[in-house]
Amino acid sequence: MTTADSPAATTTTATTAQDDTRTGDTMDTASDTATAPAAPPARTPAPDGERIRRWRMVLGADSAEATGCTLTGQDAAMDGALDALYGGAGKKPGGRSGGRSAGLGASAPSVARWLGDIRTYFPTSVVQVMQRDAIDRLGLSALLLEPEMLEAVEADVHLVGTLLSLNKAMPETTKETARAVVRKVVEDLEKRLESRTRATLTGALDRSARISRPRHRDIDWDRTIRANLKNYLTLPGADGGPDTGTVVPERLIGYGRASQSVKKDVILCIDQSGSMAASVVYASVFGAVLASMRTLATRLVVFDTAVVDLTDQLDDPVDVLFGTQLGGGTDINRALAYCQSKITRPADTVVVLISDLYEGGIRDEMLKRVAAMKASGVQFVTLLALSDEGAPAYDHEHAAALGALGAPAFACTPDLFPDIMAAAIEKRPLPIPDREAQP
Repeated sequence: MTTADSPAATTTTATTAQDDTRTGDTMDTASDTATAPAAPPARTPAPDGERIRRWRMVLGADSAEATGCTLTGQDAAMDGALDALYGGAGKKPGGRSGGRSAGLGASAPSVARWLGDIRTYFPTSVVQVMQRDAIDRLGLSALLLEPEMLEAVEADVHLVGTLLSLNKAMPETTKETARAVVRKVVEDLEKRLESRTRATLTGALDRSARISRPRHRDIDWDRTIRANLKNYLTLPGADGGPDTGTVVPERLIGYGRASQSVKKDVILCIDQSGSMAASVVYASVFGAVLASMRTLATRLVVFDTAVVDLTDQLDDPVDVLFGTQLGGGTDINRALAYCQSKITRPADTVVVLISDLYEGGIRDEMLKRVAAMKASGVQFVTLLALSDEGAPAYDHEHAAALGALGAPAFACTPDLFPDIMAAAIEKRPLPIPDREAQP
């Protein structure tokens, strides 16, 4: 997908999606012989006029004279929406000269109309990218403080991060609308993530609490059979039938009753600096899901240069998010000191630090705390990001130092997070993605 520096990619994606149904391109699926392998389908070249139209859409309004192509109808409307954001006459908002700039006026009515246009002409994924680019390129954050504007935008994780950064400046008339937008995104994330998270961690908690004298309904039959294969006996068949075999289970292996007590303590320690906005959103949702599981005692701590414990708000992730304050400095050592003071069962505790590791506190003390927690039996996990945004920027020196302590730092997608937590609970090696790329 595109960024603000690459508007042509957005145009190409959107134009190609529509062209597939508009141009009637055909696929040649015939093969020359019955025995030869089928050739890959070949797309019929577009007519010259259609090719020029596509280039005109990609290059923007400035190319109209060079291509000699005049757009009409929906093409012209799409081109206008794109040009308002990515085109312009070489002036930045406010009259400052610069490179490519934008023609989207920074007024609520014009922006609201533009938001409606892009939702008409482009798929949701493209709309979200264009909204993000509009906020970054045109400085439209202030307009998000107006309820009417919030009702017009396409809500996603990145918009939630922007709203949280504006939280302190948000007027009371806008806060309820903002909470409704945030709640919609949070509820969508919970639907996507909750069932798999609960299923994965429930299984991990059960397996981590195996007992040797289980009740019949708690027997782990797979492990019990494998543990007793040496006791396999061959028995004569009944009424002269064929012989049969059986396993005599001398030792039963079972799961612990997950509902009986808290099995593990989990501490989520989240960096709330501005670069971690998406991670804060996902971590808050996961924190609420973990807190809803009776076999886990979950604590959620956010920090910049100060440390705030939001555990008592975990029943509502929206309250957690509005309790954060994105931006400011970073003092990881201070945050870990607080988390360390809350550990009462080291061998049954998982600490998850979510940070890009740009430490503003005392580096050596931070590393000593991590080493001390691991030595006491704590499972320590370091996530450089918890988001779908790809490889994050992070402090490579600090990441390497943590890796040397046996606490490798790596980025994690929301879909992988349940598996990471399950491995930590069971004290298995973490399923680190793309190991060769890790520090």
